[in-house]
Amino acid sequence: MSVKPPIPAGFAPLAMGGNFMRHNGPLYLMHQGDVVKLGFRVLEQHTNPMGNLHGGMMASFCDMLLPATALRTTPEIGPRFLPTISLQIDYLAPAPLGCWVEGEAQTLRATRSLVFVQGLVRADGTPCARVSGVFKIGPPYSPETENSVGNVRPSGPSASGQ
Repeated sequence: MSVKPPIPAGFAPLAMGGNFMRHNGPLYLMHQGDVVKLGFRVLEQHTNPMGNLHGGMMASFCDMLLPATALRTTPEIGPRFLPTISLQIDYLAPAPLGCWVEGEAQTLRATRSLVFVQGLVRADGTPCARVSGVFKIGPPYSPETENSVGNVRPSGPSASGQ
């Protein structure tokens, strides 16, 4: 029987991303002051035939890292759904089965309708992906506004149609 390595101190499960991330996670969040980190342990379900993290899972992780960071570090955005407009990823090194993948990002600029974010992802401390993205500032959102199938229900005054 194998023992799973522990999740690093300071990280807690992240309840965000709907059914897709619930199925493909789990992801973990650390938010201490201005520092926001997202991470996960590479499990069998995340690997390609070579035993390394599948590029699609890395892309999904990056697509969570950037907006999660923007929402927590850029107050003027507010709690909003941030659909992806553009996501660029440079894969720098493999992330093998069992390693801890951790990403950190920063918001470069937020306009009235868009937010620009970049980040770096490491596998057991080794840079494995560089990422940047542009996200649309969408409707108000919080985990409580996800319905039972994980879809976002708009919240706030416009949600009632008034």
